[in-house]
Amino acid sequence: MDLGISGRTALVLGGGGGIGGAIGQVLAEEGAGVAFADIDGQAARRSAEAVESAGGKAVGIQWDLGDLGAVDANVRLVEDSLGPVDILVNNTGGPPPSAVLGLDHEIWSKHFQSMVLSVIAITDRVVPLMKNRGWGRVITSTSSGVISPIPNLGLSNTLRAGLLGWSKTLAREVAADGITCNVVLPGRIGTERIRFLDRAKAEREGKSVEQTTAESIASIPVRRYGEPHEYASVVAFLASVQAAYVTGSVVRVDGGLITSI
Repeated sequence: MDLGISGRTALVLGGGGGIGGAIGQVLAEEGAGVAFADIDGQAARRSAEAVESAGGKAVGIQWDLGDLGAVDANVRLVEDSLGPVDILVNNTGGPPPSAVLGLDHEIWSKHFQSMVLSVIAITDRVVPLMKNRGWGRVITSTSSGVISPIPNLGLSNTLRAGLLGWSKTLAREVAADGITCNVVLPGRIGTERIRFLDRAKAEREGKSVEQTTAESIASIPVRRYGEPHEYASVVAFLASVQAAYVTGSVVRVDGGLITSI
């Protein structure tokens, strides 16, 4: 299926990581120019180099999402390198494991800025030009924890849940301008982040990492962790011309993990 996004420009936040890198790769395979943004500049550049070596157009940008003052300059760098952003993939890094009770307020503020305010600020920066062109995609990656809170991921459960209400509200505000806004929920996708969480849980519960991982996999109906490219393919579809009538939605890519309807 031709997704109809060849020649479009995509900005993928968290593009140096497993999920963000895979999303950018799939979009590039569909002919989009991709800007990979990540706090780890070398990782972002590696993602971009992989696309360029395959004949695509890409740029890697070192971008600390906690620095809201850098938004305009970094978006201009994307525009100068690849053109105005048509597809924005809001994919932020996960915060450290934590309970919600008694957490220092400064920690809440720090992660709220990097995980929520940054997404809002970047979207505010690129949407006006999407409106001018009458076409755009805003896709926000969150977590299964926004539907079924994950124990000891209090920061993530709370902050990512706020993006659901924001995206749904934004979808109604820009739908008539040809812009769709959707949220994608990853279940347990086999990336370094999920391996880190498995190690942390194993240490917390006094189990081996192998036992913890096996128990985690056993709770997933498909009996395995997802592959980053499987998640990325769903994101790419939401960026497509075929998905023009899909907006304000929450799409689960979780192997059946979330039990609620």
